[in-house]
Amino acid sequence: MFVVYVSPVGNYHKVSSGLNLKVDHTYRRAHTGGTGGVKSCTNYSPVVKSLREAKSAGFSDVLFLDAATGRNIEEVSTCNIFVVKENILSTPPISGTILPGITRKSISELARDIGYQVQERDVSVDELLEAEEVFCKGTAVVVRAVESVTFYETKIKYITGENALSTKLHVMLTNIQMGVVEDTKDWMVEINDTIGIDTFLN
Repeated sequence: MFVVYVSPVGNYHKVSSGLNLKVDHTYRRAHTGGTGGVKSCTNYSPVVKSLREAKSAGFSDVLFLDAATGRNIEEVSTCNIFVVKENILSTPPISGTILPGITRKSISELARDIGYQVQERDVSVDELLEAEEVFCKGTAVVVRAVESVTFYETKIKYITGENALSTKLHVMLTNIQMGVVEDTKDWMVEINDTIGIDTFLN
């Protein structure tokens, strides 16, 4: 039996402006050969301690570094991250420790449509601190601007608001999802009684 449960969800992060992230230089979210790239509770449970500590200190969420080097960014606790510098959009590669997703693919494609180069590669903390804009994306968070990142005692602020790329991409994606604009990419599937499971699996 194939069952789909649907429920309305409010804003994942209850802040009116962008997110304020803490870079965790102590704990690691995922390791090679583990379950960092799998949609399961084992993907989320390792972040609980770090996330609680960060939220108690006033941060919105935690940005984790890679376990191999401790020098490259990987993921926020429940979503992917993008870094913007000029017309280049960079995000860490899918290599077994980062959860892949349709929102990630969609945002990458939409960014290319409006002239940005999208690079999936290792992104160092230094590059993060020198970026012009940073944003998160995922199923629950959709697209959310990052207002600031704190690494040890260094706090960097980024572009947010109407002129931010994250705002443009959020509008582009949600307009397609809600049928405000024509879906020229064939991303939407109309559900009716005659659609079989093969439609969703292909």
